[in-house]
This record gives sequence, C-alpha cells and structure tokens, in this order.
Amino acid sequence: MNAVTSNAGGNAIEIAALRSDRFRLDREADWRRLEAIVTRMEKGRLRGISDEDLLALPGLYRTVASSLSIARETSLDAATLAYLEALVQRAWFVVYGPRSSLTEWLHGFLGGGWSAAVRGIGFEILVALAVMVAGVAVGWLLVSHDPEWYFTLVGRDMAGARVPGATAEALRGTLFGEREQDGMSVFAAQLFSNNAQVSILSFALGFAFGIPTLLLLIHNLALLGAMGWLYHGAGLLTDFAAWICVHGTTELFAILLSGAAGLHIGRALAFPGNRPVLQATAEAGRRAAVVMAGVVLMLVVAALLEGFARQLVDDTFGRFAIGGFMLALWCAYFFAFRGGARR
Repeated sequence: MNAVTSNAGGNAIEIAALRSDRFRLDREADWRRLEAIVTRMEKGRLRGISDEDLLALPGLYRTVASSLSIARETSLDAATLAYLEALVQRAWFVVYGPRSSLTEWLHGFLGGGWSAAVRGIGFEILVALAVMVAGVAVGWLLVSHDPEWYFTLVGRDMAGARVPGATAEALRGTLFGEREQDGMSVFAAQLFSNNAQVSILSFALGFAFGIPTLLLLIHNLALLGAMGWLYHGAGLLTDFAAWICVHGTTELFAILLSGAAGLHIGRALAFPGNRPVLQATAEAGRRAAVVMAGVVLMLVVAALLEGFARQLVDDTFGRFAIGGFMLALWCAYFFAFRGGARR
C-alpha cells in the first residue's frame, strides 16, 4: 500500500513538473522578449529598442499578465510564479507608470502648469470672487439689522471676546499684543481650520452643478462680514483688515481658487457643450485637480504666515505690507507669469 501511495505521489509530482515545463516552453519566448525590452527601458537605452518592440510592448505585457493569472490558478512551481510576478510588476511601471520624476513634475507644476490651470478657470474665478464679495456684504447687513445673527454666523465658541457690545479697548486687545495671548493662537487655529475645510468642501461639492459651492462661499464670507461689522462699530475696521490681511490674502485666495475649481467641474457637468458629459467632466477635473494641488501649497503658506508673521508683526502698516506683498506675488504668478508649460 505504501509503495502504491509513493508511486502515485511521485507520478503527481512528475506530471506537475512536466506541466510547468510545458507551460514555460510555450510562453517563454514572449517572457524573455518582454524582459529584454523592460531591462533596456529601465537602463534608459531607448535607442536600442526597435519600433517593432515598442509597438509590441503593451501586447507583451498583457500576455505575460495573462500567463501570471494562469500560473496562479493552476498552482505552478514557485520559481515560475516569482519570476512572472516580478516581470509583470516591472513591466507595469514601464507601460503605465509615471513618465517623470518628482523633481521634473515639480518643475513643470511650478514652472507654468499651475498658473496655466488657474488661468484656464478664469471665468469661474470671477464668479467665485463676486459670490465671496456678496457673502461679506450679506454677513455685514444681517448683523447690522439684528446682532443676534452674529452668533449664528460666527458662533459663540469661536467669537470669544469678539461679541457685540464689547468695548473698543477689549476688541483692540484681540488684534495687538498677540505674542502674549494664547487665546489668539487658538482663535487663529480655529479660523485656519475652518477655511481649510471650506477650501476642500468647495472643491468636493462642485460635482452638484456648483450650487453647494456657491452657498458655502457665501456662508463662509458672511462670517468675515459679520466680524468686519463688529470692528467697524469700534472704529477698528482698518486694524482688523490688516490683522486678516497678513494671511488672508493667501488663505482667501486659496478659498477663491478652490471654489472656482469646484464651479469649473459643476459647469462642465451642467454645460458640456458639444462634448460628451464624461469627457467634459474629465477634462475639467484634470484642470481643477492641478489647481487644488496648488491650493494645498497656498494653505501651507497661509498657516506659516498665520503662525509666525502675524504674531511677530504687531503693527497695522507692517501687516498690510506683508499681506499686500503676498497678494501681488500670487497675482503676478497666476496672471503675469507664463512659464514654459503648455495648456
């Protein structure tokens, strides 16, 4: 009985080995050809690759990927599986992987790609800007008619000492001498967190034809209008504007761009023109994604300005100078600098 079992086991192993060898022999030429092409491309020897091999590359990749799938299903030997898995992984990066390094991508992005994408949504930027200005006006008018609206827009937790009825001296204390005020740092962090969330949501909600994006922009800027009304009543509007200006010209610009990016997608969905909806949306989405990658960078810059520059510069003129410089820098980059990127 043991002899029979041993013979059966030996026959099974021999059959499996034979099947593995036959599988390899039938397909090995394609594997070797793909491996040779991939190796040359990995080493940067593109000139040594014939046009015939380049044209055959996608088909060879699919053939080897199919071989790997069959090898897994039929439980071929481990060496063949390991070889095919490594080859398919290498070929994937050659066929579908990124065509440029991170350094090259950053050079293209900052060297004109980002600014070109921003100029590509110029109409939506104008719409978003108009809506944001309207939001400030709405917030101001609401609280001027009924101060209770202030707490609806700003919230009691965020407001702190900034409440209707506060003295001018108390409000002035919230704008100056920030180095000794931990509460101001907390408020600044809350404000930045709120604006960062608005930036992300403004973009993400653009798929709903841009309507939620518009409402979000109005609501967020109404908060700024309400606070402007409060400081105006105490004769501190200019000082408040400078306090906001340090980081606000960057942070609010980021909100403007994210809202415009969301509107760009919403407009492509609602008005695709002569193109299919999916094609129009995909094109708008690619452009908007480039804009949003830059928005993240702007929010990081705004956080640094909010955490350091505004704390260190404690006078109105200096704050306006910093904010004005940043606004001029962003406008010059987006609308004057063309770089070498192609649209």
